[in-house]
Amino acid sequence: MAVDKDIFGISGPTYLNPVNWNCKHNRRSVAACLVQAVYVLERDRQLNRRSVETLAPPWWEFFHFELIRKLVDDADLSIFGAIFEFNPPSSKEACADNAPRFVIAFRGTITEKETISRDISLDLHLVQNGLHRTSRFTIAMQAVQNIASVFPGSKIWLAGHSLGAGMAILTGRNMVKKGVFLESYLFNPPFVAAPIERISNERVKHGFRIARSVITAGLTIAMKARSEGSNERSIAEESFNILSSWTPYLFVNPGDHICSEFIGYFEHRKNMEDLGAGFIEKLATQNSIGDLFYKALGWESEPLHLLPSADLIVNISPSPDFKYAHGISQWWQPELNLQCNQYRYS
Repeated sequence: MAVDKDIFGISGPTYLNPVNWNCKHNRRSVAACLVQAVYVLERDRQLNRRSVETLAPPWWEFFHFELIRKLVDDADLSIFGAIFEFNPPSSKEACADNAPRFVIAFRGTITEKETISRDISLDLHLVQNGLHRTSRFTIAMQAVQNIASVFPGSKIWLAGHSLGAGMAILTGRNMVKKGVFLESYLFNPPFVAAPIERISNERVKHGFRIARSVITAGLTIAMKARSEGSNERSIAEESFNILSSWTPYLFVNPGDHICSEFIGYFEHRKNMEDLGAGFIEKLATQNSIGDLFYKALGWESEPLHLLPSADLIVNISPSPDFKYAHGISQWWQPELNLQCNQYRYS
């Protein structure tokens, strides 16, 4: 979940002038740029760039946003997120149907000495399905809740990249439980599982996925029998069903093993339904082997990659290397070859 060191420039998508808020590609690009703004804010802090030396402001000012709050980690004092408010020069643009009033953006891992220790520690929490137990999540959740409660009915976006996408998923899921559905742009979101998507042989890949689904479903049934009389599993199922009405935008690249498994996660679910094995896949969709293992040990676990519904956008444009495939900069490029699929859980 590391970020490239060469993305901290100030050149953004100048073709977005003005922004067409009714265009999904324009909205994607703006969300990506605001996430980039958080990366650059933190680099400005690390390099002690002040006043006219700062490089971050163009990333939000170009789109007529104002920075109203930086989200600061209490462990290393790094800037991991920011809240932006849309303040365009014309009232007509401010009233555009698909324009947000607020965007809350989260960066991913920065592999610099000032942040690497804390960020890698959070990456490990994410892998262990424990990001919800961290103080960074608490700060993020409080910020999102405050904006949603002070400005009820306002259009609020969540946006994040890599580790920041995980933070956006977690805050978005928790807001759904409170009855608030936030439009969410998740760039290269981490999927914690074996990278089956990287297997080139389709038959072998499909076989692995079926085996994983059968094992996951079997373990789920076994644990359900073991906890007979407990309502823990029914509560989990109910939460999953509630979450199904939330449809975040997931932006993934097949060349990025950190997020590419989302492609197979949704495709396989449809394939299993077509094979008449929908019941097995329904159980497998709601659970993961890692999650079941942690819960068997009595650990509180919240796997972020188990999403009932989503709009999955896959960048099938050629990627020169993993660095680019996992980078945020690809998502504001104007000429992308994208495959878009809508997945709705029922």
